[in-house]
Amino acid sequence: MTFDPATFVFSPQDAASAIRAATVLPARRENVEFTTEDGKVLLGELALPESGEITATLITLHPLPTHGGFMDSHVYRKASYRLPALAGVAVLRFNTRGTHSPRGTSQGQFEEGIGERYDVEAAVRFAVERGLPNRWLVGWSFGTELALMYGAVEPVASQIEGAVLLSPPLHRATDVHLKEWGASGKPLTVLVPEHDDYLQPVEAEERFSLVPQARILGVDGAKHLWVGEKYAARVLDEIVDDVTAAGAGPEGLPREWAGAVATAH
Repeated sequence: MTFDPATFVFSPQDAASAIRAATVLPARRENVEFTTEDGKVLLGELALPESGEITATLITLHPLPTHGGFMDSHVYRKASYRLPALAGVAVLRFNTRGTHSPRGTSQGQFEEGIGERYDVEAAVRFAVERGLPNRWLVGWSFGTELALMYGAVEPVASQIEGAVLLSPPLHRATDVHLKEWGASGKPLTVLVPEHDDYLQPVEAEERFSLVPQARILGVDGAKHLWVGEKYAARVLDEIVDDVTAAGAGPEGLPREWAGAVATAH
């Protein structure tokens, strides 16, 4: 059965409580789908602020689906649970071709990052057509390859402001793609775990020197999958700092919430 975000049950609280991994804050959430240029129907979810302006839009590109990556990978799930309420940020999550999650399975099959170009383009086109402002790509692991390969070239480049990368392996993305990003002048923030399995901060500084505007941020203690609430929260803070004018604030995003909440299962 396809998961419907409308089934979240929100309950008032007598006092503020800590925001935990399964805490869901209020937002307008809807299941969405869009079609790629080569005819694949991709399934996803859009989470919007309940009210007020949308400060930024995240178009998220998930980790490798052949190794368990999908639209519900935990950092993106937490982004959709928290950022609409805490920062006015819209979060678009979707399964790339052939990827399965509780939302359902997107059409097609995994294509090693080649056919997925159409997936990136379709997601950005969807965000544009919905009138979602201040659009940023956020890639994680395999998703960083898609952002680097396709974010700085048309038709995507003119439709986004920049990108944030989490744990880039730089397996499929080459120096050619890095140079394209450098030439684009678009902002690029790269969050690199200290203990990453593929690319660690010192090497990242060297590889991303081809992108003069890139900001490389090594995160002490973190690993490739950003396991642990403090690391996921740090990632969300850094993203909000980059994509919104107000940022996450000197202490980061709130770690407690006093309004109604739901719990994800």
